[in-house]
Amino acid sequence: MAKKVKRVNKKQANNLTAIKDHQENKHNKGFCHFEGNVLVLNILGTPSAKRDVIGKAKGDQLKISVTAAPTRGKATDYMVAFLAREFAVKKSQIDVVFGRMNINKQLRITAPTKLPAVIARFLNK
Repeated sequence: MAKKVKRVNKKQANNLTAIKDHQENKHNKGFCHFEGNVLVLNILGTPSAKRDVIGKAKGDQLKISVTAAPTRGKATDYMVAFLAREFAVKKSQIDVVFGRMNINKQLRITAPTKLPAVIARFLNK
């Protein structure tokens, strides 16, 4: 019996290649890395911004701005929803490890199906 092969488009194939290449080079320093199929992301958050945007790396953190106000963790909740769309995952696949009420955060994104450009470029180094 032949196995059924799942077809992926070119963009998905590039993302999978980036993930595999990065997993083989575990000594990379920076704002993100993979642990199995989980993307660990260190973030420097900016609440109350003019627009939602994934910015550039600043040291070992990725700058992410959101329009939500920093009231009782609502900006972090909004950031999780924003990133769920950007990584094409459910909100439940994103865990806030630390920094729920702080601008310095670490998130764990389980099985991202899409990688934003800044992350894909970093992982392809």
